[in-house]
Amino acid sequence: MTPRPKAPAKKVPKMNEEVTPSVEAEALSRMNVEALDVILGQRFDVLDDGFVRVVDYMGSDEAIVQAARVSYGKGTKKISEDRGLIRYLMRHRHTTPFEMAELKLHLRVPMDCWRQWIRHRMASVNEYSTRYSIAIDAAQTTAPGEWRIQSKGNRQGSAGFLDANAGREMTQKERELQELSRRTYEERLEAGVAREQARKDLPLSTYTEAYWKIDLHNLLHFLSLRMDDHSQAEIRAYARLIGEEIVARWCPFAWEAFNDYRVGGMALSRFESEMMALVGSNNVDGAVALAQEHGWLDRGAKGGFLRNRERDEFEAKLGRLGFSIPWRA
Repeated sequence: MTPRPKAPAKKVPKMNEEVTPSVEAEALSRMNVEALDVILGQRFDVLDDGFVRVVDYMGSDEAIVQAARVSYGKGTKKISEDRGLIRYLMRHRHTTPFEMAELKLHLRVPMDCWRQWIRHRMASVNEYSTRYSIAIDAAQTTAPGEWRIQSKGNRQGSAGFLDANAGREMTQKERELQELSRRTYEERLEAGVAREQARKDLPLSTYTEAYWKIDLHNLLHFLSLRMDDHSQAEIRAYARLIGEEIVARWCPFAWEAFNDYRVGGMALSRFESEMMALVGSNNVDGAVALAQEHGWLDRGAKGGFLRNRERDEFEAKLGRLGFSIPWRA
């Protein structure tokens, strides 16, 4: 058997040796977004002492389009076609091209808010450590009129506010508690207690800081959940700022498509689509019969409908579209 001839070894350039680019190599320039460059490092205040600022970014709307077309450098397509492609990708949930754009933020967030934030795992995070450094001397405070009442219909939500008098007393006690916990913490440090132990009684209102790097696809998922009205008010304030002040400047086509199809859009299950067809054709009897078959109209001992979250959500969708609810006519 004749041995296969060896391919000639490629020359590896030595240190400091001048390298001539291959004729096939294409010069590439970094994608810059002027509207985002203007605010690099700028602090956007959130709550009473929190902030968000852009540290760095990679890619843009152009990077999304480039990845979708599997091309290199700047394409020859018109801007209107780029917008149309991004809208198509968002509409049909082709998510990979959106992962080609990344954003790095510097955050200052209250601990209780950060616990929700860090659950979004598809990001690179480096947080301020109170094992190495003294805890940030700042805690989120609550104004007298901002104490929210626990929602009766949502165990993890709130609805309405306490009256002003009760709120003033709550705010005063909050201030006293925060001052006591900070003073106790500092006394432990002065006594020589290790930082990792001295911190254990600091309240969840204490601010922490972190660098948070995430791709656009996962960032939009974060925003879709945390901008929602059912999200906690504090993290919602951060999410809306990131979306409206940062993403809107960075990837305006993607932001527009996200608002049109995800934030302002509406998803229907197979069953809901069947219901919508009956409601849209004014087939009230058919809609009521189907709802009964699906268990939406079961009644309790007092005669009213039993609580059904899926039914409630569908009723809200009907309301958005201007339809009356067949079983409540």
